Amino acid sequence: MALRGTNQEFGRPYNRRIVLESIRLHGPIARGDIARRVGLTVQTVSTIVRELEEHGYVLSVREEPRGRGLPPATLRINPEGGYAVGIHITPLGIDAALTNLSGDVIESAHREAPNATPDLAFDLIGAMVNDLTGLRPGGRVLGIGMALPGPFGVESMSFVGPTTMAGWKDVALRERLAESTGLPAFFETDMVAAAMGERLYGLGTGYSEYYYLYFGVGLGGVMVHDGSALRGAWGNAGEIGHIPVVPGGEACPCGNRGCLERYLSLEARGRWAGSDADWVTDVGPVFRNAIAVVENLFDPETVILGGLASTDLLERLAGSATQLPNSVSARRDRTSPRIIVGRGGQHAVLRGAAALAVSGVLSPRFGQMFTAERERGRDLLQGKGMAA
Repeated sequence: MALRGTNQEFGRPYNRRIVLESIRLHGPIARGDIARRVGLTVQTVSTIVRELEEHGYVLSVREEPRGRGLPPATLRINPEGGYAVGIHITPLGIDAALTNLSGDVIESAHREAPNATPDLAFDLIGAMVNDLTGLRPGGRVLGIGMALPGPFGVESMSFVGPTTMAGWKDVALRERLAESTGLPAFFETDMVAAAMGERLYGLGTGYSEYYYLYFGVGLGGVMVHDGSALRGAWGNAGEIGHIPVVPGGEACPCGNRGCLERYLSLEARGRWAGSDADWVTDVGPVFRNAIAVVENLFDPETVILGGLASTDLLERLAGSATQLPNSVSARRDRTSPRIIVGRGGQHAVLRGAAALAVSGVLSPRFGQMFTAERERGRDLLQGKGMAA
């Protein structure tokens, strides 16, 4: 995956993000090597690095000379230069983790809270954050990121049914999170957080184009393209669990029948009385067809299975897919399997959620610069005019 910068002045936040990312991925690394990797001038990289050093986010190290002249100084992330908190809310409970700038989980915590109300959940989150941040007294906590089941903003699907946070409609998520913790707050769907956690800290580091199939209480998926999650016009791309796959099948809370997650999800597994092996055998044909659909739609290098399901269950599912249907991914020149199992587990979601805060505070994503303008254009298209 190649990160490329821009020498336009308005791209400074983006440049800071990719310089920091390059140091994290490739450090220790010299300024000149960063400039070549991201397509910026050495002067621009040096200016950004100086700012990052002054704030303690990166460290400059010079090796002992082995001949004439001084070797160039190399840069690496300062793990203790800052911390972030990741939160994951599901219909089963709340998980939290404190991470450092390298993405290492310093400590994690879990609270049983089935179908928690917003008031209860944010009270618990406030207490959990106090406990976790207390482990690093005096440490700089950059912010907090929260992941929860989507989609967002869809009347008939958001916060409806057993795979979502029922009863959370119209909750001001970011505001409530900031209020309960006193930290800069960010949120995303759990599947996107998990996919980005895998990209930053897991198997996703080895691929530019992969699909992350997320097994949570429900089922979702994200196509990661050149390091970024494809989000769609409304930010809800990836709700693969609501693709109808069985005509006249089980009723789904979304209003359709035969949706994929009614057969392939942890909620579906919970309704199955037999063993994991029997369940995998039963849903195997549906799973294999779903993989073929993903491959034909997105043409990924590989499909990474991850989420809340145990590694053993994911391995069983992957093992059931030895004879996948034909698709555009059935190539003779493949260098990786069509399906691989991620190793991030629950921490993939928590690391991804924490990374939302690190990115949001230190280096806003390039596309966010245009969010307001895009929403303004959408309002005009919908006839809402230009309110002052």
